[in-house]
Amino acid sequence: MIVLVPSFQPTARLLGVLDGLRAADPALGIVVVDDGSGPEYAPVFAAAAARGAEVLTHTVNRGKGSALKTGFRYVAEAHPHSDVVTADGDGQHTTEDILRVAEQLGSGAALVLGGRRFTGEVPLRSRLGNTVARATFRAATGRRVGDTQTGLRGFRAALLPWLCTVPGDRFEYEFNVLLRSERAGHPVQEIEIETVYVEQNASSHFRPILDSLRVAKPLLAYVAASVASFAVDVAALAALFAVTGELLLSVVGARLLSGTINFLLNRHLVFAEREPRSLRKDALSYAALAAALLAANYGWMAALTTLGVPLLAAKVITEVALYVIGFQVQRRLVFSRSPATTEEEVAGAVPVPALKGVL
Repeated sequence: MIVLVPSFQPTARLLGVLDGLRAADPALGIVVVDDGSGPEYAPVFAAAAARGAEVLTHTVNRGKGSALKTGFRYVAEAHPHSDVVTADGDGQHTTEDILRVAEQLGSGAALVLGGRRFTGEVPLRSRLGNTVARATFRAATGRRVGDTQTGLRGFRAALLPWLCTVPGDRFEYEFNVLLRSERAGHPVQEIEIETVYVEQNASSHFRPILDSLRVAKPLLAYVAASVASFAVDVAALAALFAVTGELLLSVVGARLLSGTINFLLNRHLVFAEREPRSLRKDALSYAALAAALLAANYGWMAALTTLGVPLLAAKVITEVALYVIGFQVQRRLVFSRSPATTEEEVAGAVPVPALKGVL
């Protein structure tokens, strides 16, 4: 078992974390990744190495996601077949909770989250970041995870190469791992851990606005594509009606144009990280979804108004529900790729390069 600790400009609390782990289990492997902290932090990392940790060093800051992937590659090469627990070095994760996640991995789980419940006094930026991430994850996947931003996670050894293929270099990386885990055939297990914030989480490098936007990027891109398509629809409707004077022709022509624009934006921008099928297959799937959503729109509105719901309220309820459904169907089906179905396929997803101490 390896405990992987990504670290950027750490305090002495990093050494306290290592001392706690060493006292609990002297045989435990520990890998620390210095994510470009700079020469002034060299004494802290030297002290970590003196405590038996293997220290890898980025010459410049690359972000937490990049530091984690560096650690995963190193463990896969230097400690093959070793499971990994990732933990923060600022004291937020107790030794007991780190070992509990490791124990859960030992019982057969493939991906374990140590989830905080955010009770008591929680710093505003931590509460904001987790609220945004949790809501975005629920909207994007339909699954409920209590703590999508936790840094305490456990991974079976077979998942390490797959983890190196997940996009993201900063805080959004951990969110992307969760988004892709189900499709890749890696169900998530979550166990409750203690919520600990030292000095109001002052040592955290999470930026509430910028990093929350990074986390919400897939959903925000989907909304932006929809707004752009709506603008095209309105402009095309006005232009076609001015030229032809035919309302039906103008409506149909504008909708075909805006629908094509929306399809291309979603295929090449919103879901660009997914390996697409042929253009024809994607277009047919998208057209089938559009037809299904149109039929559902009419059916739901008819049903709601029959039940006495006012027309405007029925329209809002229907459009919001189908909008979220449309996003999930496009993510899971229209622009999806087939997940790896076996551990052997996952292990063969990416080569593991040789790594040295300084990267």
